[in-house]
Amino acid sequence: MPTKSSDIIYQLKITLIDAKPPIWRRVLVPGSFNLYQLHQVIQSAMGWTDSHLHLFDIEGEVYSIPSPEDWEPVIDERKFKLEKIAPSVNDKFVYEYDFGDSWRHLVLVEKILPPTVGEYYPQCIKGKRACPPEDVGGVWGYEGFLEALQDKNHEEHDSYLEWVGGEFDAETIDLTDINAELRQRL
Repeated sequence: MPTKSSDIIYQLKITLIDAKPPIWRRVLVPGSFNLYQLHQVIQSAMGWTDSHLHLFDIEGEVYSIPSPEDWEPVIDERKFKLEKIAPSVNDKFVYEYDFGDSWRHLVLVEKILPPTVGEYYPQCIKGKRACPPEDVGGVWGYEGFLEALQDKNHEEHDSYLEWVGGEFDAETIDLTDINAELRQRL
């Protein structure tokens, strides 16, 4: 979305915790975005499909979308803006997606910038490595998945290859596709 001249832009680095080698994205997001909008940004930037629950853990407080089925109360993420939750450079918090696979992401405020006239926000400006496929079993399942794909004699090689659609390149991300998804989603 084109930003208002009063918006500030957050440069965030989103890193998948425990992924070796690291998997991360650098995004530019208006500070006026609420946490639900940031959730949408993370989903698009990382390549997730938004088919599982999520939460933000910010200084021990849990933010998400409240539900009568919650075991513990959560703070409504739609009511809190990024600029209020993380007002300073080097502020950080955790975003968790898919409680079964437990994809935990460290979100770090790298910079707070004025908007650039004519730029569209949010946008992904850099990243490393492809997002793991949904439901692969978390970071540790992903490691096994990659091992199976690299070894044609592995007992799960063919089934994983079919499951993932015939090919998977763990090293490649496409910023053009990510930014198209961001424009479509937000």
